[in-house]
Amino acid sequence: MTYCLAMRLDEGLLFLSDTRTNAGVDNVSTYRKLHVRTPAPDRVFVLQSAGNLATTQEVLDRLDRDLRGAGDGESLATVSHLFEAALYIGRLSRQVADTHRPTLGDAATATFILGGQVGQEPPDIFLVYPEGNYIRASDDRPYLQIGESKYGKFLLDLAVNAEADLATATKIALASMMSTAKANLSVGPPYDVGVLHPGTYTVEETRIEADSRVLGQLAEVWERHQHQAVAELPLLDTALPGGGG
Repeated sequence: MTYCLAMRLDEGLLFLSDTRTNAGVDNVSTYRKLHVRTPAPDRVFVLQSAGNLATTQEVLDRLDRDLRGAGDGESLATVSHLFEAALYIGRLSRQVADTHRPTLGDAATATFILGGQVGQEPPDIFLVYPEGNYIRASDDRPYLQIGESKYGKFLLDLAVNAEADLATATKIALASMMSTAKANLSVGPPYDVGVLHPGTYTVEETRIEADSRVLGQLAEVWERHQHQAVAELPLLDTALPGGGG
């Protein structure tokens, strides 16, 4: 399993991915799940992946092969819109999965978050399903998740409700990741962070290691405030000895 999230903010796009993959408790490895491609000065793409690792790697290899084709066919260098890139990646993913489906079944599939900017269009994020279709993040819910998403969703909702800026959203996203990692051993550091500011066509990338001072501080503050919040919760009469109905 894995956990990747992307947020569309007024200041730009935020991406966060874990790096843990496993085939059982005795076979845990680290693989990058946040991939950046800049095939031309007027475009940049960020691809986050969950699902079958071999399918993901073959999709990336095909993307790079098509880019080396120097315009002979469809590629990230030839699409005119970000949604066209989402459909293109969806087709590649489906083709790769279909090749291995006779032996792997549905375990051959992969899901992707695609973000980026093409030309003067606003930056955006898309969720590309194993079937090859996509959805775009909405204005009411301007974030996407793939993988083990249920544990950290409430924190992303908090960022939306608070209309968080980029710096605050990054802290909330890391808290979402850490909550997920604490609840599920198949998610874990190092964590890869990517930030795209509109019109720059450049992704600022940072890797946060397991022993990062930032993670330690965030965990300490988060735990302290959780304990404080529990202490401030109102008592329920029905939970007390002799409490009424």
